[in-house]
Amino acid sequence: MSHTIEQIAKALGATALGALDLEIDGAAEPADAGPGDLALAMKPEYAKGLAAGQARAAMLWQGADWQAMGLEAAIIPARPRYAMAGLTAALDEGHGYTPGIHPTAIVGEGVELGQGVSIGAHTVVASGARIGAGSVLGPQVYVGIDSEVGEGALLHVGARIGPRVRIGARFIAHSGVTIGMDGFSFVTPEINAVEKGRASLGEETEAEAQSWVRIHSLGAVIIGDDVELGCNTCIDAGTIRATRVGNGTKMDNLCHIAHNVVIGRDCLFAAMVGIAGSTTIGNNVVMGGQVGVTDNTTVGDGVVAGGASAILSKVPAGRMVLGYPAVKLDLHVDMYKAQRRLPRMMEEFAEMKARLAALEAKG
Repeated sequence: MSHTIEQIAKALGATALGALDLEIDGAAEPADAGPGDLALAMKPEYAKGLAAGQARAAMLWQGADWQAMGLEAAIIPARPRYAMAGLTAALDEGHGYTPGIHPTAIVGEGVELGQGVSIGAHTVVASGARIGAGSVLGPQVYVGIDSEVGEGALLHVGARIGPRVRIGARFIAHSGVTIGMDGFSFVTPEINAVEKGRASLGEETEAEAQSWVRIHSLGAVIIGDDVELGCNTCIDAGTIRATRVGNGTKMDNLCHIAHNVVIGRDCLFAAMVGIAGSTTIGNNVVMGGQVGVTDNTTVGDGVVAGGASAILSKVPAGRMVLGYPAVKLDLHVDMYKAQRRLPRMMEEFAEMKARLAALEAKG
């Protein structure tokens, strides 16, 4: 579907310049842009690629001289990166799921379907489940018994929701998401090596070999509005109380949220973040890829954790952390610089020892 420069700029709250009726049917990087594409040259360094492409219009930065670039039209947003959200939404053709309820779908007894719900091939909605109006369940999705999914949800191929889960409005689950299955909780008949090790802070202990017995997950999962989960992300059910995820939180692929975890609103987790059981994460927390958080701790509001950080203790609100174990960012940088100096320092130390040894031999 085509949009004019004027229509796009109006939708983005941006300034439109030049040929306002020029039609755009796609977006591209400057060097790859064709005549019908809007080139995304949002920084001066990106604009260098315009000469290699065929773009007639571009999205540019404030103050850019679009005419000097040989363009027929330009869109100038206040914040180009933010404008990308609206632009890509307007140009997104969707995943092509067929409207309506596919004949191979299984809808259990007592299921409540809101107006305009679509259910794909081989999808199962178990008894007592409730699906909000306008929601789309792709092929091979499973929604468990007595679970609730709010209005406007989009569950992609193979998403799985366990029993008694509560999910708010406009939820997006990408392929392979699994919510509300049993948490990883086991116990032994007698005190085991892990418990002894924690109590002694790592002192070697003797413990009999024992078999592990499952602690069942009687809690569920409660997820707020406007939450999005990437492919193969898993959120475990709580043991007694629910595992919770606040409004507006977004998670990348392959994240794992363990039982009893509480996550605040508007958090952002990159791929392979893992949160161990019974930990509380505040609001607006950002975690880079492969960040790990230990169990039974707290991470305050507004914390930013750099990629591959291991959070092993409480982190106060507003702190930026990095490393293993995670420490304040400036401290980590100082530690890293000192670590890099160690080989040279050891060489100097060895030379000093040699000189001292020579002096002692003479004396």
